[in-house]
Amino acid sequence: MEKKYDVLIVGTGLGGLYTALSLPENLSVLMLSKKEDTLCNSSLAQGGVAAVLSFENDSFDLHFADTMVAGQQANDPDAVNVLVHEGPDDVRKIMGYGVEFDKNPDGSIQKTLEGGHCRRRIVHHKDTTGAEIVNKLLVEIHKRKNITQVQNAMVYALQKVKSGFCADILKDGAVHTVFCDYCVLATGGIGRVYKYTTNPAVATGDGIRLAYELGATINHLSYVQFHPTAFNGADREQFLISEAVRGEGAYLLNCKKERFMHRYDQRLELAPRDVVSKCIIMESRKTGSNNFYLDITHRDRDYLLNRFPGIYEGCKKHGVDITTDLIPVFPCQHYLMGGIGVDLDARTSIARLYAVGECSCTGVHGKNRLASNSLLEALVFGRRAAEDITRCVNAGFAHAAVTDHKTDITGAPLPKGLRTEIRSIMQRAYFVIPDPGAVRTGLKRVDAILKRLQTGKFAITPDYCEALSLATVAHIILKEVDEG
Repeated sequence: MEKKYDVLIVGTGLGGLYTALSLPENLSVLMLSKKEDTLCNSSLAQGGVAAVLSFENDSFDLHFADTMVAGQQANDPDAVNVLVHEGPDDVRKIMGYGVEFDKNPDGSIQKTLEGGHCRRRIVHHKDTTGAEIVNKLLVEIHKRKNITQVQNAMVYALQKVKSGFCADILKDGAVHTVFCDYCVLATGGIGRVYKYTTNPAVATGDGIRLAYELGATINHLSYVQFHPTAFNGADREQFLISEAVRGEGAYLLNCKKERFMHRYDQRLELAPRDVVSKCIIMESRKTGSNNFYLDITHRDRDYLLNRFPGIYEGCKKHGVDITTDLIPVFPCQHYLMGGIGVDLDARTSIARLYAVGECSCTGVHGKNRLASNSLLEALVFGRRAAEDITRCVNAGFAHAAVTDHKTDITGAPLPKGLRTEIRSIMQRAYFVIPDPGAVRTGLKRVDAILKRLQTGKFAITPDYCEALSLATVAHIILKEVDEG
């Protein structure tokens, strides 16, 4: 790593990758991955990308309406308009980078249906769409001589300096300091603040904590999405059963192996995610059981193996054959609609600081994200962030001051069990349907943990930084819910 870059991008999910590729090649760019560059929520995205690529049976207005309904009309209409109108061109752009979507026999792009959509508009690469996109964009990243990509590097502190930022980075047990004129946070979600989540281990809300410590506005962090159909297993990281499985006809069954959604919502299995999750919880209280299932066995075996190879293999590892067996499912933390507050150009309330992807709050999703709008959001607002940075550069700008900067990372070891305790608090207090009493008591304990982490002289390690991030995120969420 050099000492100074024009742009620092923290995170290499889709938002970070597409931002970097949308920047002019005369700017020096440093991209940091906390772990390996493919370990991110983007790579795990199964369903696809929602976009109106033709007007034969669809329209921008219909995509807009579906997004607003799913978000309970709490979305920012301007942001939704930007998403649905500009998104298709970004989808075409990544196809130009080699991203392949499944095709029909006649060569046209195949489109699937997911909960909350009134039309088939979701393009996909089998059930591994995110991995297909991330892998192809990484190939493009490696072609760019102006982009330096560093893996296993964690930003533990971000400070404002004159005309830019100073980032302290942990890499191989050593401290590195980098200065930049512009910083883009693309650090993903907060799933690991929960005991059970579909998110990978890196999703600890680090970017949100960094922005919060800088004084940036954080919006609607309590808008947490619980996916209704995660595999019902004992693992901390739950295997997701894509919305597309229900879109292709799967039935949702209770412990008696009976369909039940008709008792709660006329959209049945294709109601928005938050609705289905709440229906499952209500049905579980009614039946006294947490045993729920998806049944797709009525579809042709060859079709299922071709359409859902990743889900087929994932379930097989748990002893379930989706072509003949019922799939055990239950709601699980999946996505964050809130985050670092940004405008339509992904600018935060801190000058020259941007946020894209799941760590940001564009207002697109409202209180509940419409299926397959997440990858589209990362594309659209990642590009917009790059375009805004480019405009600022072309208008002439001052460069960040590079100074001598030293940080002491020595200290006491992190006390054991703090992260586990935070996850247990969140799982008990704010899972699908909040428990007001548990929220209040949980907030007091989380605040005590946060204060201890902030004031104690602990060694600055990745574990400490993640504990600090989780405590910060839990504090913001529970305080918002308690005051809400």
